[in-house]
Amino acid sequence: MRLDHATWPEVEAYLAEHDGIILPVGSTEQHGPMGLIGTDATCAQAIAEAAAEIVATFVAPTLAYTPAPFNTGFPGTVSISEQLFADLFAEIVSGLQAQGFRHVYVLNAHGANLAPMRRVARSLDTVHIRSWWEFDEVNALRQSFFGQWEGMHATPAEISITQFLGRRVAPGAAATPPRLLTAEDIASRAGDRHGPPDLHRREFPDGRVGSHSALATPEYGAQLLQAAARGVAADYQAMVSPPRT
Repeated sequence: MRLDHATWPEVEAYLAEHDGIILPVGSTEQHGPMGLIGTDATCAQAIAEAAAEIVATFVAPTLAYTPAPFNTGFPGTVSISEQLFADLFAEIVSGLQAQGFRHVYVLNAHGANLAPMRRVARSLDTVHIRSWWEFDEVNALRQSFFGQWEGMHATPAEISITQFLGRRVAPGAAATPPRLLTAEDIASRAGDRHGPPDLHRREFPDGRVGSHSALATPEYGAQLLQAAARGVAADYQAMVSPPRT
């Protein structure tokens, strides 16, 4: 139920009965030697569409141009400023709500998006933001499949999902594990605080941040996608149908 694949009479009929929509948000950035540039956007859209099938809602076009300045030292990354992203996000959400989609469920797939989106959401009503990896079932699978090698960027979990969805790139140099992150690394880099692009590429020259991408498989991707879709569907349903008091 993609909004961009619907006609206006179909949307009008939907809005006569419902007022929710899922907005996927990703990025356009490098994901290591075997990860696709559009990994985040692809994951967000696929999970949103799978969840929408469960709860019979619309999925808005994916917002794929977002802040990723730390990765601009790698070819293919397109980053926009945090302020431009915040303004764009605010206008998109406000536009959806003005059309009648009062409840906007934002499905995120890129850490650097969270802070600006949360700032915007504080000034808007009925906007719910969740990242696909936040759900307990998803995290249990990530831990079971990859353990400490999930890392922080170009993760085997997200690459497994893109492999399941279509393209599988040979590991090449990614067959060798990257440097394992310390607890201090993880804490200091939370929210994609990776520093200037030249420093980031020197520290992580193949683009992986503690993530052993070569552990990815399409079979893992299928399980992760469905677990995330179930989590989103339940979370979305709770947003549009809050408990009665």
